[in-house]
Amino acid sequence: MNERSSLPRHIALILDGNGRWATSRGLPRTKGHEAGSQKVRLAVRACHERKIPVVTLYAFSAANWNRPGEEVGNLMRICREFAEEAHDDLVARGVRVVVVGDIDDEVPTATRKATEKLIADTSDGTSMTLALALNYGGRRDMVSAMRAVAAQARAGLLLPEDIDSHTIRRFLSTSELPDADLVIRTGGEQRLSDFLPFEAAFAELFFTDTLWPDFSEATLDEALAFYARRQRRFGRTDEQVRRTAEI
Repeated sequence: MNERSSLPRHIALILDGNGRWATSRGLPRTKGHEAGSQKVRLAVRACHERKIPVVTLYAFSAANWNRPGEEVGNLMRICREFAEEAHDDLVARGVRVVVVGDIDDEVPTATRKATEKLIADTSDGTSMTLALALNYGGRRDMVSAMRAVAAQARAGLLLPEDIDSHTIRRFLSTSELPDADLVIRTGGEQRLSDFLPFEAAFAELFFTDTLWPDFSEATLDEALAFYARRQRRFGRTDEQVRRTAEI
């Protein structure tokens, strides 16, 4: 695990299992989300210490607005509290925070302002990029990108034959991030749930039954060990990959 080449450049985390963690203990679901928020800080520190360049957290999906109003309100409060309470540590560590998704319309003002302050105050960070997927939906992001591409084509700034995957990528809210190398999902489910469908097309997928509030550095290291064992072919043969590695 000490070899830099064995580490993913971009880890994307789906933080699943907060509610089940709480209900299994006879606690309100909110307590699970609060416990999960503390594990977010642990995960960010652990990734920073392992020199992972980019980490994206699925903090709140666009589909999560369908949850009961009280739970949504608590999730927004927890997002605001994370932005406030993690602020000093992230600044000190040189972690740059960005947001993917749309925080301009539906996200409550207090949460949006706390997040925007965190983004502004960490903008000079160079040790790691932390992307918060807040009010994010992968399909919605792709639709927005396609509308932008269509507008460029209509204005004569793009020819249809010049449109490729790189063109679409430029208009996604994740445009400044590299593609995901490793997606980690806790909680036992084995799906992406509209998380980075374009950007994780070639990602390695690590699923664990561990509920997010039980996430630990050992869980992260297990995922990193899994990644290190994978052969990243990107359509090439085993022999081609081996020859490239020998150069």
